[in-house]
Amino acid sequence: MNKLIILASGSGSNAAKIIEYFENQDDTIVSAVLTDNRHAGVLDKCKSLNIPTLYFSAALFRSSGFIDLLNSFGPDLIILAGFLKKIPSEVIAEYPDKIINIHPSLLPKYGGKGMYGAHVHHAVKENNEPESGISIHYVNEHYDQGQIIAQFKVALDSQDNAEQIAKKVQQLEHLHFAPTIATLLKNNE
Repeated sequence: MNKLIILASGSGSNAAKIIEYFENQDDTIVSAVLTDNRHAGVLDKCKSLNIPTLYFSAALFRSSGFIDLLNSFGPDLIILAGFLKKIPSEVIAEYPDKIINIHPSLLPKYGGKGMYGAHVHHAVKENNEPESGISIHYVNEHYDQGQIIAQFKVALDSQDNAEQIAKKVQQLEHLHFAPTIATLLKNNE
């Protein structure tokens, strides 16, 4: 049985799609969703989906206790779904090639510290990009620089504003993130 842990800080739309995707599969379960935000929308989504959640403090996140917390779940894969903090190098060393992230651009474009959510979409609009998309990648010690697992593109119209770009990109996230996780798990068997 593959066990997934999701780290999320925000509304939880990607986390919910992942949970829903795997809820009727016999070989994979979402063991828990962990958050660093007591008021994250993901908490309500998980409650309605009957998925255990756990809040952790900034102090725990920066300590060896965070690795102990992750180890207590025995995850096969740790998924960042709207989680904004940089993962400590000790955690990456403990889980090499077992932590993945989704980024709302076609990396290496529009990645790095401070490039998340609306910031990315505004930058894409400002630069009149003809396309945008998502990158699913392994997490390493640097923001958005881990090996890319998969990318999916969407054409943009010159009239699209940042909010419209965000909607197009989110549709890609919801369509492709969970199946990419499933493929990754199958390839690692």
